[in-house]
Amino acid sequence: MHVLILGGTTEARRLAELLAGEAGPRGLRVTSSLAGRVAAPRMPPGEVRVGGFGGAEGLAAWLAEHHVDALIDATHPFAGTISFNAARAAATAHVPLLALRRPGWVAEDADDWHPVDSLEQAARVLPALGERVFLTTGRMGLAAFAGDPEPAARWFLVRSVDAPEPPFPARMEVLLDRGPFTLEGERELFRTHRIDVLVTKDSGGAATAPKLVAAREAGVPVVVVRRPALPAAVPEVATPEEAVDWVRSAAR
Repeated sequence: MHVLILGGTTEARRLAELLAGEAGPRGLRVTSSLAGRVAAPRMPPGEVRVGGFGGAEGLAAWLAEHHVDALIDATHPFAGTISFNAARAAATAHVPLLALRRPGWVAEDADDWHPVDSLEQAARVLPALGERVFLTTGRMGLAAFAGDPEPAARWFLVRSVDAPEPPFPARMEVLLDRGPFTLEGERELFRTHRIDVLVTKDSGGAATAPKLVAAREAGVPVVVVRRPALPAAVPEVATPEEAVDWVRSAAR
């Protein structure tokens, strides 16, 4: 049985580890597909391919050519294009598809969250919230913040795995780092850089959640970009362990 896992997320790597170990069915072949956006990704066990497929048609052809028996979409919650491509490709190739989605974050009573639908909306609400911005939305969407009508009024601390490329905010410091992050580390970062507003995507998971606790403790408002719409008809689980059970059922 050949299983293709889409994504380089923490959950995708954990799933590959489980399937490659004793938890997975015997005689299982596991291939993980990484988008290639990170220069030095953490490599999962098993076979690995890097790069795109060429849309839904290309993925469907790859599934057929490599005799894939089960497809698991474990991509980032904001990687909407590949999720829709996976749904179309699985239907075309007649391959069962499962979505492994980490649950989103939930605001607590003491949180000051400002939900928005896009990075552009996040940029528009910033002037009313703060001047020293901790931007944790990744290096790919910084253009949304490059057109600040008052570039001298706001300073950005941008944290990403790889260095960003322009366009980006005029006043910016880049912090190259990769989670998981500790609560004490996030508290110190907020204090050292005098952060007064946090911008994040609702990525979910524990690896980057400490920043939300640090913001809550400091009374810092948080601009939260909502998740995009994803294919609704795809069965979904929240943990790699549940995905392993699904693979076992598919194998039977």
